[in-house]
Amino acid sequence: MTKEIIGNGKYVSLTYTILDDQDNVVEQHDLPLGFVYGSDTELIGGMDRALKGKAAGDSVEVSIRPDEAFGQYDPSMTYTDDLENVPPEYRRLGAEVQMQNEGGEAKTFYVSRIEDGKLTVDGNHPLAGKTLKVKIKILEVRDAKSGEEKISGIHAVNMQGPTSIN
Repeated sequence: MTKEIIGNGKYVSLTYTILDDQDNVVEQHDLPLGFVYGSDTELIGGMDRALKGKAAGDSVEVSIRPDEAFGQYDPSMTYTDDLENVPPEYRRLGAEVQMQNEGGEAKTFYVSRIEDGKLTVDGNHPLAGKTLKVKIKILEVRDAKSGEEKISGIHAVNMQGPTSIN
């Protein structure tokens, strides 16, 4: 029996681990993630290209530059204020703060530093500016069933926003 290989229209099931540039695990998915290759579910940083032609049982490792993943770190996306001006519920590292610009667009910032009576929030993704390593284990490759592209990948988790796995 011939092994199915990854290409357009194939259902792919995989697990993956993302490591930062210091080899720290920043995200790990041990539960299989399934998607239809070539559908509107996109993988970050060339992962699509790295998976094409592979088969179930294969392992793939991909290095992803910041511009292919979460962008370069932008220092202008940080804001510091006196701690006394910040509501108590935000006075902890990692707290999420919703901020809105003049155009009404909302963005999530995270408390990244509390030091010397000052609190800093950061609108950069925590992995911005980092080169990432993704280790992928391909579990299954088969012909996709009709309509499966609408219920797998990004659709399976009802995520808002762009259709990408990142």
